[in-house]
Amino acid sequence: MPRRKTALATILDGLEARYGPPEGPPTTDAFELLLLENVAYLVDDRRRAEAFQTLKARVGTRPERILAASTAALRQATSRGILADQRVGKLLRCAEVAQKHFGGGLADALRRPLPEARKALMKFPSIGEPGAEKVLVFTGAHPVLALDTNALRVLLRLGFGEEKKAYAASYRSAQEAATAQLDPDVPTLRRAHLLLRRHGQELCRRTKPRCPECPAADRCAFYRRGVPSRG
Repeated sequence: MPRRKTALATILDGLEARYGPPEGPPTTDAFELLLLENVAYLVDDRRRAEAFQTLKARVGTRPERILAASTAALRQATSRGILADQRVGKLLRCAEVAQKHFGGGLADALRRPLPEARKALMKFPSIGEPGAEKVLVFTGAHPVLALDTNALRVLLRLGFGEEKKAYAASYRSAQEAATAQLDPDVPTLRRAHLLLRRHGQELCRRTKPRCPECPAADRCAFYRRGVPSRG
């Protein structure tokens, strides 16, 4: 018997009707996803993807190629965002960690049980639990609902989970509540991540959310408490 469509599944369908089918990152390779996270700072998705493509074209995306590259070559990619020199250091650190701890490849680490795989990826710079989970779901290694700050905000406003004093506790609360309403497979959880993130970026923003335009407004606890002004 087919599973009855849950409230969150219905919301996600509404978000997809608004934004269209979600587009994932420009790669599903684990190490490249880690480079994508580190190649630029405080940039939008388009500029981050451009920085990554520059790195791939000018240097390459394997650890040994990055370690052999000149600072000038790496900086051609990192200059898309601020703190370009710091980003060069992070790319080099990614390559060093990959070589030292994983023999240049992450395939074995991804096959470990979820807690171990997550911990392994957190050895890389700029990667906390949410970032590690994003790598795991986009590589298809583990069916886990990864949430960035935008997606987390959306879920909490919709009433999935509770906002706690600690960010990690809020994250787990929302993740558990949302996961209970979704099929536990990689495509479903990947789609949820992308749609919730997009919604948090465009309408359900941290300040001046555009609630009257939201396709989930009739289900939103945040909206029912009072309509913020449109920004």
